[in-house]
Amino acid sequence: MKSKLTKRNIIFLIIIGILIIPQTRQPLQVLLHKGLSYINKSSIIEKKERVSVNYSNWKLISDNNSTLTFNDTKGKVVFVNFWATWCPPCIAEMPSLQALYNDYNDKVQFLFVTNDDFKTIEEFKTKKEFDFEVFIPLNDTPNQLVTRSIPRTFIINKKGEIVVDESGALDWNSKKVRAQIEELLK
Repeated sequence: MKSKLTKRNIIFLIIIGILIIPQTRQPLQVLLHKGLSYINKSSIIEKKERVSVNYSNWKLISDNNSTLTFNDTKGKVVFVNFWATWCPPCIAEMPSLQALYNDYNDKVQFLFVTNDDFKTIEEFKTKKEFDFEVFIPLNDTPNQLVTRSIPRTFIINKKGEIVVDESGALDWNSKKVRAQIEELLK
């Protein structure tokens, strides 16, 4: 009995140690959130519960040095993802976002929005081999898109209504999400 207790204590201490050390903690968190992303599913908001977005003068600058005004996205399907390079659930969902972007970037306006600086963004994208365009806000985000947690993703239909509002890591490259986007593009 005492031997089992000692082994359990040692294993417990090793696990705690792994979770405390930053170099091992983040990869474990990313792996955990990656697993959870396959459980969490995106769902369409019922028509009567949808909120219309205010096409304010929200301006963003991209890592390609182009400026975008949110008003320019009017009439398009818009995919807005708020994220950060240091956020484990954000990192976990990024490969699925890149895959979705690869197939829909010519049909859907993707806005990957962060407050990280462009140097950090570029290092992150290079290390992870991502090529999507990233935006930094230049002024206040429309009230309907303000978030206090990341990752947070909104999909806006051509009428300007928020049809998807999800927090946490998801598998954005799923058949269900692709079917949702295809329906919105009609």
